[in-house]
Amino acid sequence: MAKIFQIGAGLVGRTMAIDLAKNHELHLADFNYSLLQKIQSKCPSIKIKQLDATDKNQLQAFIKQADIVLLAVPGFLGFHALKCILEAGKDVVDISFSAEDFMALSSIAESKGVTAIVDAGVAPGIPNYLLGYHDSLMKIESFEYYVGGLPKYPKPPYNYKAPFSPIDVIEEYTRPARMMVNRVLVEKPALSDIEIKAFKDVGNLEAFNTDGLRSILTTMPHIPNMKEKTLRFPGHANLMQSLHKSGKFDPDQIEDTSKSLLKEWELSPGESEFTILDVIIKGENKSISYHLYDEYDKNNDMTSMSRSTGFTATASIELILNGYFKDNGIFPPELVGKKEGCTKFILNYLKDRDLSIERS
Repeated sequence: MAKIFQIGAGLVGRTMAIDLAKNHELHLADFNYSLLQKIQSKCPSIKIKQLDATDKNQLQAFIKQADIVLLAVPGFLGFHALKCILEAGKDVVDISFSAEDFMALSSIAESKGVTAIVDAGVAPGIPNYLLGYHDSLMKIESFEYYVGGLPKYPKPPYNYKAPFSPIDVIEEYTRPARMMVNRVLVEKPALSDIEIKAFKDVGNLEAFNTDGLRSILTTMPHIPNMKEKTLRFPGHANLMQSLHKSGKFDPDQIEDTSKSLLKEWELSPGESEFTILDVIIKGENKSISYHLYDEYDKNNDMTSMSRSTGFTATASIELILNGYFKDNGIFPPELVGKKEGCTKFILNYLKDRDLSIERS
C-alpha cells in the first residue's frame, strides 16, 4: 500500500480518488472543501485537506509524506504546480494539460531523480501510449485520432455538454491546431476542416481540427503524417465559429461567455453521456485501428469522461509504483509506451474497469 497524494477533486478527480483508495492510502486536496467532503462521504478512508495549489509552501508541505503525487488541477494552474512537485523530489502523474511546455522542467526532474508522466488522460493519453508501442515495432507512415465526450441525448442549439470547465473547452476552440503533413509542421485554425464521419456505436459525427497532438509533434517527428480531430454532433463547430467571430471568445469576454455556456453545457446529475475514441496507425502496408466507446456508469455515478481520463491516470500511477517505468525525467505517454510491457499494463488496467479498447 502506497501513500498517494492527489491534488484536484473535480469530476475526474473524484473518480481517480475512489479508484486509488481501494488499494492505497489516499490523501486528497482541493481548494473547494465541500467537494472534498462529498468525496469523503462516498469513501470515508480518503483523507482530505483544503489546499491553495498556487501556494508553493502549502503544496510542498501537503505532499511531504507522499510516495507519489497525482496532479489534476485546471490547466492554468498545472505548470506551476508540477514545478513545485518536482522541486520537492516526488514522482508524479499529471493530467492538468497545461498550455506551457512541460519539457522545460525536465532538468529539475532529472536532477531530483524523479519520474513524471504527463498528459496521461484519455486523449492525450491513450493514443500516445498506443503510438509509442507501435513505434517500437514498426515504421509508421501516419497516425491520427478522433475523440469526443458527448451527451447521449443532445439538445439544440449546442448539442453538447462539457465534462469539464467551459473555459477549457473554449481554449481548445481558439488555440491553433498543429499537425504534421508530409513531414512539414502545419498550423490551421481550430474548428477548421469540418468533416462528417460515421463512427461505430454512435453514427455520424462531425470532426474538426484541434491542437491535441501536443508532445507527439516533438517526440515523434520521424512520422510523416499526424493529426488529431475533436468530435461533436453536426452543427456544433459552425456555431462555435460564429461565437468566435463575434468576439465572444476574446480575452475581455471569455469569462462572461464561459459563465453563460456553463448553464447550457453543465451535465445534469445522472445525465447519460459517452466518450468515443478512434485511433488509426498506418505503416508497412498495414492499418491498425483502435476503438473505445464508454458510457456513464450509473451504478457508481461516474461519467465516461471521468472514467476514461481518470483510469488512464491511475493506471499510470500503478505503472510507476509497480516498477514498470522508473526512468528519471519528464515523459509524455508515447515515450512510456515504447518501453516493453507498459502499454499492455495500461490496457489491462482499463479492461479490468470495463474500458475495453477494440483493435482491428
